Amino acid sequence: MKIFKVWPLLVMYMACSLAWAQDPDDPSGGGNSTIAPKYANEFLKIGIGARALGMGNTQAAIATDVTAGYWNPAGLTADGAPLNPEVALMHASYFANIANYNYGAIAFPIDSTGDRRFAASFIRLGIDDIPNTLDLIRPDGSFDYAAVSSFSETSLAVLLSYSWRVKSIKGLTMGTNFKVIYRGAGNFLTAWGVGLDVGARYQKGRFSAGLMLQDITNTLTAWTFNTEVFEQDFINTGNEVPVNSIELTRPSARIGLAYDLKLAKKLSLLLSTDTDVYFDGNRSSFLIKGGGVSIDPHAGMELALMNNEYRKVAFLRGGFYNLQQDIDTDGEETTSLFPTVGAGVVIKNFQLDYALSNIGNLSQNLHSHVISVKFSFQ
Repeated sequence: MKIFKVWPLLVMYMACSLAWAQDPDDPSGGGNSTIAPKYANEFLKIGIGARALGMGNTQAAIATDVTAGYWNPAGLTADGAPLNPEVALMHASYFANIANYNYGAIAFPIDSTGDRRFAASFIRLGIDDIPNTLDLIRPDGSFDYAAVSSFSETSLAVLLSYSWRVKSIKGLTMGTNFKVIYRGAGNFLTAWGVGLDVGARYQKGRFSAGLMLQDITNTLTAWTFNTEVFEQDFINTGNEVPVNSIELTRPSARIGLAYDLKLAKKLSLLLSTDTDVYFDGNRSSFLIKGGGVSIDPHAGMELALMNNEYRKVAFLRGGFYNLQQDIDTDGEETTSLFPTVGAGVVIKNFQLDYALSNIGNLSQNLHSHVISVKFSFQ
């Protein structure tokens, strides 16, 4: 009858496995109080906004609206960035709506010239209404259904962004993110973390380049386990009881290049490419890796239709990411990628975007319908 206790235990392991799982290249073994595993706080790498997800998550050089707070805060004060306050919202789900991914943000200028801008972004990835059956079975073997409760597994992040123009170099803007992270699973565990990102963006004519340095100081996340509520169940089921630890998220870089082509009087084509560089070890599925560094290239495009005022009002998008090594049914190593598509429309101050993408990068076969909205105050 221990099977009734397996579900909450599995969920707790999914929620906190990164907190105590050791890097396979780390010979020191388990039990460390400070660890730096691969994929730490990976929920912050999923991506936000249907525009970005439809373009293969290539935004480091082109995001100049409220979403730049996530992709590259330097874009908040770039040439062409809105001078009015903006809000953005996004919702996506996967695993048959079991997991929900939500994003909301606001951005506004600090001065009338637009030389300085602030943004606040909120991200939540969570699984709700998970049944806790640890107390379902009484000592005498009977079932106490009233003892079954529910809990949530939650990953939260708040990003506070500040951007400014470098007046001595035309076209150059800078930005920073201060982020606060919370992760938890019911009353079983909690984790709090803080980190810092720095970004730069340069634009000259139709060409733009962006650089985003994430977790530059090694983001610290402190995990605390309330072992009193599950220790005996872990022991009875042969599982190792986790210990409190400090998790380090190692630095990574996002490098973007983009060029906006004018195809016709009211038609343009934006081409963009991003390259993510991770310094947390050789990621097994990545096509380019070695010496503890893993490189993930991706690309996207956006075809835009302009109105009589030469304002972009309709979009078709495409791209790819998740370029990786796979093993086919014959056991042979192959190279695969995940294509993305999307569309968008602008009606006055309101923008609606849609993408068919893979928000989790977990499988070549997991598609997610992503919708995001953006509103600009006049």
